[in-house]
Amino acid sequence: MSTNLEQAQIDRTLIARFKQGDQSAFDEMVTTYWDRIFARAFQLLNNREDAEEVTQDTFIRAQRGLENFRGDASFSTWLFQIATNLSHNRYWYWWRRKRDASYSIDQTLSEETESTLMDVLPSEGENPGEATVTQEFVDRVSACMQMLSEKHREILELRNVQNLSYEEIAEELQISVGTVKSRIARARDRLRERLGDDFK
Repeated sequence: MSTNLEQAQIDRTLIARFKQGDQSAFDEMVTTYWDRIFARAFQLLNNREDAEEVTQDTFIRAQRGLENFRGDASFSTWLFQIATNLSHNRYWYWWRRKRDASYSIDQTLSEETESTLMDVLPSEGENPGEATVTQEFVDRVSACMQMLSEKHREILELRNVQNLSYEEIAEELQISVGTVKSRIARARDRLRERLGDDFK
């Protein structure tokens, strides 16, 4: 197991590789920190689904911000701060809307899939919330899924429709678990982009 100093050096090397355009370096960061970030989010939220989505969003934020990362704090400290902030935002968002309220977001996306809006539409802030989700919105999500690249659509379907584990998806696609996790995060990010600002 790496010491903190050794890990910090490894992180600096990975960040340098990422800034030079090496996407696999970020996949290695995901592999290294995924479980720890998930544990932090779960500790704060006490909900596995919310913790998983916060973890994915943490890495999305990190990937977007890494170009400007100056190393004033360690990468791990920076990453944990992102996760903590997202967890707090999520907690208060749901608290204000009374988490035990009944939402109509368990409707399937289409007749061809058992996947629901909650499966593929993680909340990063505002979402359809307390309003009843109309068939028009369901159709929109389904249409946006079809607009994703084949690899992004495929990985969301493996995860959310077939309910495969990260390890099973990695075996199915012959890629690393770290790549699976970062690809799912990017796919969900692309889906939010397709849906537009109202659903980000």
